[in-house]
Amino acid sequence: MSKTADARADTVGMSFLDSVPRKMVTVYLPLVVFLIVLLFPFYWMAITSVKPDAELLSRDGNPFWVITPTLSHFHKLLFQTAYPQWLWNTVLVSVVSTFVSLAASVFAAYAIERLRFTGSKHVGLSIFLAYMVPPSILFIPLANVVFNLGLFDTRWALILTYPTFLIPFCTWLLMGYFRSIPAELEECALIDGANRWQILVKIVLPLAVPGLISAGIFAFTLSWNEFIYALTF
Repeated sequence: MSKTADARADTVGMSFLDSVPRKMVTVYLPLVVFLIVLLFPFYWMAITSVKPDAELLSRDGNPFWVITPTLSHFHKLLFQTAYPQWLWNTVLVSVVSTFVSLAASVFAAYAIERLRFTGSKHVGLSIFLAYMVPPSILFIPLANVVFNLGLFDTRWALILTYPTFLIPFCTWLLMGYFRSIPAELEECALIDGANRWQILVKIVLPLAVPGLISAGIFAFTLSWNEFIYALTF
């Protein structure tokens, strides 16, 4: 009797699996698992931030849910610490460093890719190699420069030192994007009497907006996440 019941259960199970669309098993189920794994850290941070101290330290409560949510942690962070000032410093330094680095990188990348001066290929390779230098090596001589300039423990110290690793990266990124713009457009503009500045401003930069946005996002992210210079200077 038990063997018959087991065989019937196996038959029902197999028929259920056969009735499930193959796409749901091979695509949607792994996707759901991936989303759960991806979003769980954000969920954990969210519930932890609104848990009172008693629930955080308790071993008896449910660690995956909040019984009595509170905003006291946010109130203490925003009104009882200097976090708003720290956040403003980070935003200001990141934005200014990003714009300074993008401005310098545009001219450098355009000159290397379009002017074709003697040794331009070697300069491009040198910029790429400079980007590979770890910031932990650069901050030692930069600390001496910052101290001699009297900029120690100021925002200007970070604004002036962050471009040392942002400009090589942005230049290397924009070189590839400028290379994808047809040179025939600039040749036609030269025939019509435009100079290099007009070509850069009115033709190249409008076409390079996606590349500029990408370089700006990466530069801002690198500035925002930088820690060694901010700790040292």
